[in-house]
Amino acid sequence: MEDGLGGERLRRIARHRGAERGAGAVSDGPGVLETILIALATALVTTVGTGWLVVPRLEARKRRIGEAHQARDRFLASMLRIVAAAARLREIEEPAADDPGWTDVMRERVRAERARWMKQIDEATEWMVDNMETFAPTWPTDVLRQMIGTYVAHARAVAISEREDTKKAERLVELTEPVWAVFGSRGWQRGPRLIPRSIERLTAAVEALGADAERQVDVPLQASTS
Repeated sequence: MEDGLGGERLRRIARHRGAERGAGAVSDGPGVLETILIALATALVTTVGTGWLVVPRLEARKRRIGEAHQARDRFLASMLRIVAAAARLREIEEPAADDPGWTDVMRERVRAERARWMKQIDEATEWMVDNMETFAPTWPTDVLRQMIGTYVAHARAVAISEREDTKKAERLVELTEPVWAVFGSRGWQRGPRLIPRSIERLTAAVEALGADAERQVDVPLQASTS
């Protein structure tokens, strides 16, 4: 009888100690609910931090890249506009006043068309010179950026010069074609030979502008000495 009572007492003590050990094991670490709450808090902090810090920077960078590409596209479109308008000016000359094949009405209409094409050239060169800082720095080398600067400055100088419109068109085509060969057709990515040749052509076109200026100075001097 005593043995039975003693055995029962030992089993109760063992169960009690086992329960204590189980409770201790649970209290030593976080429970399931606590783990879930920690994970949710971590995710919330990460999401909020990303939204406050990372996303605005990414959006700003995306906007800057988009604006740079838009400026490049506008630069290329301006060159195309210059070449197209110059081609029309060279193709359709202003009729002479004593040409019997033209009526006064048609002469005036042709003059209006030529004036409109010159306005397109004026607007294109004006935009390029006013916005060069938005597209020139986006190309990767100093050689390309300097080429753009040389072209834009001289193209605008031709547009506002006192040359006849047909001569302006001729000089603008000479300036634009080598630049378009590099930038318009992505020639700057195709090989090392195209860029030096295009720079030589652009340099020759700039030198031709200087020769025009010298001739304009020579004419008044010759007239005054005659």
